[in-house]
Amino acid sequence: MFTLLAVAAVTAVVVPLMQLPVVRLTGVENDQVINAAELPLSLSLTIDREVESIAAYLDEKEIPIERSTGGASIAIDGLEDGPHVISISVDRGSLVPPVSTERRFLVDTTPPAITVVTPTAPVAPLGPVELKVMTDEADSMVTIAGREVMASADGTFAIEFPNPPESPISVQARDMVGNSATTEVAFQLDLPGNPGSDPIRGVHASGYTWSTPALKDPIMAMIASGQINTVEIDLKDEAGKIWWATSVPLASEIGAIEELWNLGEVVRELHALGVRVIGRLVVFRDPILADWAVAQGNTDWIVQNPDGTPYGQYGGYTNPFSPDVWEYNIAIGEEAARLGIDDILYDYVRRPDAFMDRLHFPLQGNRTPEDAIVGFLEASQPRIHRAGARLGASVFGIAATHPDQIAQPIPRMAQTVDYVAPMVYPSHWGPNEYGVVHPNASPYDIVFRSLSEFQRQVEGTDATVLGWLQDFSLGIEYGPAEVRAQIEAAADAGVLDFLLWDAAATYTSDALDPS
Repeated sequence: MFTLLAVAAVTAVVVPLMQLPVVRLTGVENDQVINAAELPLSLSLTIDREVESIAAYLDEKEIPIERSTGGASIAIDGLEDGPHVISISVDRGSLVPPVSTERRFLVDTTPPAITVVTPTAPVAPLGPVELKVMTDEADSMVTIAGREVMASADGTFAIEFPNPPESPISVQARDMVGNSATTEVAFQLDLPGNPGSDPIRGVHASGYTWSTPALKDPIMAMIASGQINTVEIDLKDEAGKIWWATSVPLASEIGAIEELWNLGEVVRELHALGVRVIGRLVVFRDPILADWAVAQGNTDWIVQNPDGTPYGQYGGYTNPFSPDVWEYNIAIGEEAARLGIDDILYDYVRRPDAFMDRLHFPLQGNRTPEDAIVGFLEASQPRIHRAGARLGASVFGIAATHPDQIAQPIPRMAQTVDYVAPMVYPSHWGPNEYGVVHPNASPYDIVFRSLSEFQRQVEGTDATVLGWLQDFSLGIEYGPAEVRAQIEAAADAGVLDFLLWDAAATYTSDALDPS
């Protein structure tokens, strides 16, 4: 009897020990491929009975675990790509061997590499463009601009746009494991004046210049001799006159059009000679638009005196805070660009040069005139670019040192245009500006010092500087030596682009070298 009882007692102890505990490891399966989004691994271990100890090994190296009632948790971080083994050993005491389990898995966190096949160079501003990419994983799923794109026979993924997109296009590639990569593709426009283009050497032509042989012919002779490679022609001038048949409805409604020539034909004529064409567009000085706005009761379109009456300087000045005024000017620039104009060069893109207490700007709110000017340029540049032209802004020579006088903050403006064009005419400077006692008699000194400062103020932006230089006499007779001195001063300041200004459009060709 005793023997039977003893055996029964031993059996009651040993048999449970001999029964294997149920060990469950969750969080990873055999032969599973783990992607980047699934890391770090968080594993759970459950055991159906109490055990003495638990150990975990990753690739044969013990790793820490967190014991809990009925099991443990394991966190694994820093896993490198490749195969791995996680093994668990459960120790039930000295009477029986431990129980183990393992999982073999693969870590793959490498996303597909996206390569842009096209475009790889600037594209035409207008017309269809293709965005084509390829990946280094043939089974990738590719999404372009939110649309899933199927692979073509050559393994590339492509989508066509009717015109170059304004904003960068998102491209995402996802591999079979679930890793994904995203890149942004921006379309650079192939605009005149991109890096590598010849420096601008040009002259101003008024609206009447191109319809007056006595004025046009000398400019054409300068082109033929290679002395200039650019003509800047008025699209809309200081009077608000538009010298070609723009299709902008408001221009016709207000009587701004006086057609002297066909803009498309002018552009084709000059382009055939290899000449760059800049369209000068006078913006906020616009008596025609101002008078019409007053007649229509649109008084928020104009700058006013403090008593609300129209501000009379220049015959009428439109409001730089007015979105309607913005739209009118941008629409003219867009159309000219689509007709082939290479650059739109704004002039009078400023407030009136008067004391602020003598001016009232409707719609101003808590903004400054500087905010209005910069905002207008910000709105203009992408639209002018998409129409096919670059954007420049003519600025006062004093803007570099006295920006608040005319609301032309050069560092801010330089972030919204392709170039700033300071009017650094020596005759327009007062005594001792930039330390030059008599600027009009010192064309080299004043141009060099002023343009050097403009160069400094555009640093850190994509904008360059183009110098407006004086080719007229005011107070002092200007001839080849004085004009040449300005060109040399600009070049010494690092400004190779220049335009000569003469309101009468007669130029000192002897100051220019043939190409």
